[in-house]
Amino acid sequence: MFSPRLKKLTTIILLAYGLAACSRPSGPSAAPTLEATSTPEAPTATPVPAAATVNGEIVPLAEYQAELARYQFAQAALGKSVGEADAAQAVLDDMIAQTLLAQGARAAGLSVTEAGLQSRIDALAASLGGTDKLAAWQSAHGYDEVSFRAALKRAAEAASMRDKIIAEMPGTFEQVHVRQILLYNEANAQDILAQLKAGGKFDDLAATVDPVTRGDLGWFPQGYLLDANLDAAAFVLQPGQFSDVIVTEVGFHIIYVIERGPRPLSPEARLVFQSRAVAEWVNERRAQASIVLSP
Repeated sequence: MFSPRLKKLTTIILLAYGLAACSRPSGPSAAPTLEATSTPEAPTATPVPAAATVNGEIVPLAEYQAELARYQFAQAALGKSVGEADAAQAVLDDMIAQTLLAQGARAAGLSVTEAGLQSRIDALAASLGGTDKLAAWQSAHGYDEVSFRAALKRAAEAASMRDKIIAEMPGTFEQVHVRQILLYNEANAQDILAQLKAGGKFDDLAATVDPVTRGDLGWFPQGYLLDANLDAAAFVLQPGQFSDVIVTEVGFHIIYVIERGPRPLSPEARLVFQSRAVAEWVNERRAQASIVLSP
């Protein structure tokens, strides 16, 4: 694509040739001989240094480096020690995920228009106290105007795709309402289990261990508990049934299912399942994507 300046130059050259031809006598003997000339090529744009490319889209190196510095500063402020390699991997993975989400948004017709992007920038400037304050923030965080607009557009599109993934989650999940008896000595746990098998009431025995809540864990869907064995056992049992002793890193559990059925998620469970749904979407897209990491 020629630049306007080069187009103007080409027009002037062609016009000059036309005027010269008109000023010469007509006829075969007067036919001018034109030497072939080469058209100057438009200058090639300098490629932006990349930390990676995702399906051909660049993850800018400068933005990655700035984000890495922010991440390390934030971890240090929290008193956490993160190795250089681990920090670099965490930041790069996050930027790749964001790029995949933004690409998904564009494919789903959720692109952010220039007008929409400008509205976001104007709102940010207003919240910070003006365009000068926004420019100072950009400079302090390693952005220039172009890189900031690109990063904000990508983040906005990624957020739109996250919202779409979350909105497509089911409204209800099969869940169980569970009580547990948690002990830290296996012999005590086996003694409680023997009492249950002999006809002891779970609520009464649970109250001897936890008189406040009687071990009530509330409702939760499958996959919510951190321990896979405990989670699996809860969904094998039917209402009114209790488990054998289940050993976890926390201790020795006996669980009892009070009731089960489809229910909306609790706020805590919804957050867990929302994060899981987005992570699964990203992992699936990443497995199919062409991702090239810069050396």
